[in-house]
Amino acid sequence: MAVVKKFPKAPAHPERVCWGCNLYCPAKDMRCGNGSDRTQHPAELFGDDWDQWGLDAEEAQTVAEPAPESAKP
Repeated sequence: MAVVKKFPKAPAHPERVCWGCNLYCPAKDMRCGNGSDRTQHPAELFGDDWDQWGLDAEEAQTVAEPAPESAKP
């Protein structure tokens, strides 16, 4: 049985790691050969709330907000 590493939502120093594969190599010593530059963490690219938006964000927002009451004549 393979163990999958849990992907951190907000690492302390994301700039020190390449996030391109499951190896999570130091930025100065990448073993996977995934390119000449490290892959950035989503928090570096999209901000701290990167895990709060995406394909199902609109669905989650409509569930969280109550439906507006219709005006009565």
